[in-house]
Amino acid sequence: MLTAETPIEKLPKVIPALAKRLHHLGIKTVRDLLFHFPARYDDFTNVKSIGDLTIGEIATISGRIKKISSTRAWRRRMSITEAIVEDDLDSIRVIWFNQPYLVKTLPVGSRVSLAGKLTTSKRGEYFANPAYEKIGMSDGLRHTGGWVPIYPETTGLTSRWIRFLMREVAPVIKKIPDPLPSALLKKSTLLPLERALSKIHFPESKDEYEEARKRFAFEDILLIQLRVLMSKKQLEEKKAPPIPLGLEEIKKFIASLPFSLTDGQRRAAWDIMRDTAKSVPMNRLLEGDVGSGKTVVAALTSFNAIRSGYQVAYLAPTEILAIQHFNTLRHWLSPFGVYVGLLTAAHKKFISDYGERDRVSIRSMTEAGEIPMLIGTQAVIQDGVKFKNLGLVIVDEQHRFGVAQRAKLLRQKQTGNSQEDYSPSLIPHFLSMTATPIPRTLALTIYGDLDVSILNQVPQGRKPIVTKIVPEEKRSACYQFIRDEVHRGRQVFVICPRIELNEEMGNGKWEMGNVLREEVKAVKTEYEKLSKQIFPDLKVAMLHGKMKSKEKENVMRDFKEGKSDVLISTSVIEVGVDVPNATIMLIDGAEKFGLAQIHQFRGRVGRASHQSYCFLMTGSRAAAESQRLKALVTAKNGFELAEKDLAIRGPGDFLGTRQSGIPPFAYKSFNDLELVQSSRDAAREIIEKDPKLERHVALQKNLVKFEETVHFE
Repeated sequence: MLTAETPIEKLPKVIPALAKRLHHLGIKTVRDLLFHFPARYDDFTNVKSIGDLTIGEIATISGRIKKISSTRAWRRRMSITEAIVEDDLDSIRVIWFNQPYLVKTLPVGSRVSLAGKLTTSKRGEYFANPAYEKIGMSDGLRHTGGWVPIYPETTGLTSRWIRFLMREVAPVIKKIPDPLPSALLKKSTLLPLERALSKIHFPESKDEYEEARKRFAFEDILLIQLRVLMSKKQLEEKKAPPIPLGLEEIKKFIASLPFSLTDGQRRAAWDIMRDTAKSVPMNRLLEGDVGSGKTVVAALTSFNAIRSGYQVAYLAPTEILAIQHFNTLRHWLSPFGVYVGLLTAAHKKFISDYGERDRVSIRSMTEAGEIPMLIGTQAVIQDGVKFKNLGLVIVDEQHRFGVAQRAKLLRQKQTGNSQEDYSPSLIPHFLSMTATPIPRTLALTIYGDLDVSILNQVPQGRKPIVTKIVPEEKRSACYQFIRDEVHRGRQVFVICPRIELNEEMGNGKWEMGNVLREEVKAVKTEYEKLSKQIFPDLKVAMLHGKMKSKEKENVMRDFKEGKSDVLISTSVIEVGVDVPNATIMLIDGAEKFGLAQIHQFRGRVGRASHQSYCFLMTGSRAAAESQRLKALVTAKNGFELAEKDLAIRGPGDFLGTRQSGIPPFAYKSFNDLELVQSSRDAAREIIEKDPKLERHVALQKNLVKFEETVHFE
């Protein structure tokens, strides 16, 4: 007898080769198969007689095979199966490609149902590659009638096969317990699990599968909310070092800065320092549009922690940004006797206020507490760094940073030699910063365990960046504008087109190293063209990820000091790079980048009082007219752009949630505020009454399974 836990290979006709293909899709049990949901549906509800068909129309017809044969088209390297199908009044020519077996599957005299599109050619009208099935072989039409589910497939395993298996296991649906309480289903007007599973796989109308989709989207988002709220509750049970607020010293630090703080910066810094004064670990996200001054807020909170005797770890996403933060923060903090260290994986030597030191020295000095602030990339976590008294962790542009990662930074307290021996009594406060504003629905779901501070002001004196879409025919005029701007003393960024992955690259043999090499090839080609053909009279420099650390530092330093006019780069300069004299950002092939990424690029200019420009160069008229690029021109700020980006691309692409394992129904529903809010309310109510889900056994099991597939950090 079949159960939900029956191995998939126990099903009739599932031979070892087919089981292997099912395993490749993550289907190992009957339950896995039932929760392998359709990606879309073919609408084969339009049933017509052959004589009533019109060109281009998708329809379902039925008739009898009058003639069928298969031939080999050697020039096109394919087989062509051609049949004549007739009903009581008319007949139609039907063609299938690369399916010669249909001669035996659908012999002359067979009654068939066909669903597809009527097409025309020099030889007349014909049905092109339609879905097919014999009439009378089963209880109703599975593949050519009604709403036909199309499932995620793999080589050698089609939706047709999956639909066949789904019919075989359908009786098991009744045996699977519903993890959602009946009261919650009623309150949220959701289908019970049995009906939802039946309607998602065998819908009789569009409304039916939409009802089912809503139920599963709600459940997936509920699991995310439960996980987020439980994580928040667990964090609240941890202890952190309370960092007292040194108001007088902070006032002196603020007075030493070469600029005035905005009201938003003051509010954000106050929120953060008020949180770090508590013994409960802070878990806060600082959202600020590009150029809003997040770094100075981080400097303020770091200064307060350091003057109280605690160390600060400051993590940046790229080596270039880590070096920039090191130079900026050292400049601000050194007058107060605060020593800053730098640690990145690529450096063989590390600089600090003590001068140049090697890797071992930086680690030992940090462990001894001689370096109160250590700035770096992920190397700070991965390089065996130990802190004497770590009180605050700041991470730039990485929102997920969990308790385990924080604990990894506190290894100096472990009593043995292995990580398993370590159980810290205190964990540091955590501040994440992002220049990619997070839409409200995502803030309620993926980042629901973070408290949020928002910087929605830019420093005084900065002008709005003029953004223009530049079609290919205006490239020469754009280059002339750039030359004129350089002659006025300004500087220019040029971002090379992102390399698109073709089919060969996507076959599993292509690795990110190859992509990087192709990007380097592109930037070198662009450098040759611009430096020799377009701007031979200007000083043009080049930057890419394959360059050695010292080379990159020298290129960026020369550009910042005005020794080069134009910097041609890959996306390595996407985040945080600060060159106040740069006033033009030219993004070549802008249609190949995401809106959030382009907004980051745009934020590299407009960082002083000069009027700045962002030119979105496109390769086609269609790209120039795209809704996405027009959103960049019309959006007043990053927060407005984030909402537009979410609406246009969907959450799956917005923050990479497709790669995080989050189920499609969930990420496609992240922009449904009502659904997200109701699932959050339900999760909060469940956690308040049953914090460990002891009275929700099925829901607890689903949450464990969900956490195995979804990667939040």
